[in-house]
Amino acid sequence: MADQKAANDGGKLDELRQSLLLPTLEAASFEGFTRSVFRQAAVEVGNDANLAEIAWPHGASDVLAFWSSEADRSAAAAIHRADEVKRIRERVTLGVWARIEYFSDHKEAAQRAATALALPSRQPLSAKLTWRAADQIWRALGDTSTDFNFYSKRAILSGVISSTMLRWLTDDSDDGSATRRFLDARIDNVMQIEKVKGRVKKFTPDLAGIANAFGKARYGRNH
Repeated sequence: MADQKAANDGGKLDELRQSLLLPTLEAASFEGFTRSVFRQAAVEVGNDANLAEIAWPHGASDVLAFWSSEADRSAAAAIHRADEVKRIRERVTLGVWARIEYFSDHKEAAQRAATALALPSRQPLSAKLTWRAADQIWRALGDTSTDFNFYSKRAILSGVISSTMLRWLTDDSDDGSATRRFLDARIDNVMQIEKVKGRVKKFTPDLAGIANAFGKARYGRNH
């Protein structure tokens, strides 16, 4: 019963946050992510500024985390819809680009968000959100790795996501073409790294097996 109540409360909280997000972003585009902006947006939606305290008890950090999670969902949905896209390279690119497109309607707010996340006190949150974005894309792609590859894939994609996002924030082209070229180049780099890793793995000797073989030769099979 307690778990069900928590789930219901969580669902209601998400609904409240979704209702507040758009007016919050519109105001934040001009004034930044401040508590006065959050309260102003709450008044527009429900005539009660205290709704902001319920939705965003930790202020800007809550808003930024929720907005990022919405972008992650949009990226995952785009990947799931693109069943015809089979190559992993194209699907990864699709996920990263869909995430950027989600932010594109509120680029000024995204620039403000980047500034807020660059503060020393929020750098751990920034890293967490970027890692989560990479994780959600890989999960949408059906990644089931549990070994070192789980971490290396997400670490590399986190770098792609953060660098491409920074490029987009300074991209003055109307269609984001400069960012898209930048993203394609970053993905090409990643694919080259994966090829090199594959070759290294293919030609790296089984050191444990070699050591075992030498042991048997030296001490006999029964030792």
